[in-house]
Amino acid sequence: MIQGFTDSAIQAYLSTEDNRIDTSVASTQIRYLFKFTNDMKGNVVYVYPAIASFYERYTHFVLTWIAPAFASSMFLGQITDNMLPAGQWTYEVYEVSWIGTVTVSSGNAPVTETDVLSPAANDKGVVQGIVTKGILNLTEKDGTQQVQYTQRQAPDTDNYIYYGQ
Repeated sequence: MIQGFTDSAIQAYLSTEDNRIDTSVASTQIRYLFKFTNDMKGNVVYVYPAIASFYERYTHFVLTWIAPAFASSMFLGQITDNMLPAGQWTYEVYEVSWIGTVTVSSGNAPVTETDVLSPAANDKGVVQGIVTKGILNLTEKDGTQQVQYTQRQAPDTDNYIYYGQ
């Protein structure tokens, strides 16, 4: 499970190394494509998070929340209001491997789990398969809740409800 807040960077420590599919390349030749699906509305968001560090059995990922005025880039690990509404999101993490130079950019990295880049080249990533899945509990940052309340003027008379005798 990943716990995150809107308008804040999200950090995740996920078991990826013990579930590796393409073990013929080094960990530095691997990137991970995250697929987030909102349980309420069905919104789907893809992103390649920044990899802070590799460990023996897991990887530390960072997703950066940027202001909505800027266009987020799935290749730079950036998310914005495309991750709203806050709530429960399911995530799937797909392993993408490169034989040559790792270039996480348009045309060199698959944008979905079924994307196949052609013509094949050493600097183009190949989706190997799913390595882990779980739940992202995305909570709204205090003061940014989407629930709106309307304040009404207080009544001039008593506001009692009488019941019984």
